[in-house]
Amino acid sequence: MSAAEWKKKCEAEWSLHGAPMPDSLDWKSVYEARPLGRNLLKNPAPHGLSKDTPPPEPELSEVPPRGPPRFQPDGDFSGWTTSTEVLPYDTSGIPEGVVICQMPTFSWFSMEQVVDLKAEGLWEELLDDFQPEIVIQDWYEESQLHESIYQLHVKLLAADKSTVISEHTANPTEELSTYSHTWKEVSHVFSGYGPGVRYVHFLHRLKNQFLNDFFPTMFTGSSVIVRATKTSS
Repeated sequence: MSAAEWKKKCEAEWSLHGAPMPDSLDWKSVYEARPLGRNLLKNPAPHGLSKDTPPPEPELSEVPPRGPPRFQPDGDFSGWTTSTEVLPYDTSGIPEGVVICQMPTFSWFSMEQVVDLKAEGLWEELLDDFQPEIVIQDWYEESQLHESIYQLHVKLLAADKSTVISEHTANPTEELSTYSHTWKEVSHVFSGYGPGVRYVHFLHRLKNQFLNDFFPTMFTGSSVIVRATKTSS
């Protein structure tokens, strides 16, 4: 196929009518990269779970594990940069003089990725002039370990990786009065964000608990998808 034919193929399959498509681009490489409509995050389900199947019920060990407490869940977190923050004990609701034998220890497990939009096949003219929608989606387990078990912070960054052009934060509160062990969706659509976006920084944190045994909050289906849709802000 000629360069013009590859360009026409991209325009037709992604419905890019009206979007800037300079002839200087290698449209065969752009088409093969398929930057539009696919998940740009690596390893979106490190626990090997699907949002279409209910999360597994926690299992208690017959014998409490020996050794130091755990603060990080099991999983293949390749593609993610991870960190753990152990939280101090919350004794605010304990009356004075009460003897405490053991308290749960909570920790935040943070996972983040930076998506290089140009390296994934998107081009400057599309990002700056057309500004396609950038769709964020995530699913976390309603573990009910605490009223706050999930946080999300996504930033659209300029070429210097430090200038924030747009950002979105989610910090939902859980309803603990009724047991409901399901996947909960968190999503956001960036549109009309202005020129200069080159990177997407995706970070979420999930809370874990240790009390004789380790109880994590898991996630699945994390995604960053660029859609060939332009929506005015």
